[in-house]
Amino acid sequence: MAKDRVSLMTAREAAKYLRVSMFTLSKMESNGGLVPYRTPGGHRRYSLRMLNRYLNNSRMSSRR
Repeated sequence: MAKDRVSLMTAREAAKYLRVSMFTLSKMESNGGLVPYRTPGGHRRYSLRMLNRYLNNSRMSSRR
């Protein structure tokens, strides 16, 4: 878990990593695909593991 904390990304960085817009990232969250960590100030943070898991799951579901 400590390694995840080192690799936390902001919403903008996560959207860039996934190659989607900020709007699409928000839609992914509202659909339950991603559940970001929240800072005490309410900012969203994403771990690299979380984003890669989402990508792998989306690839698997598109193959069905």
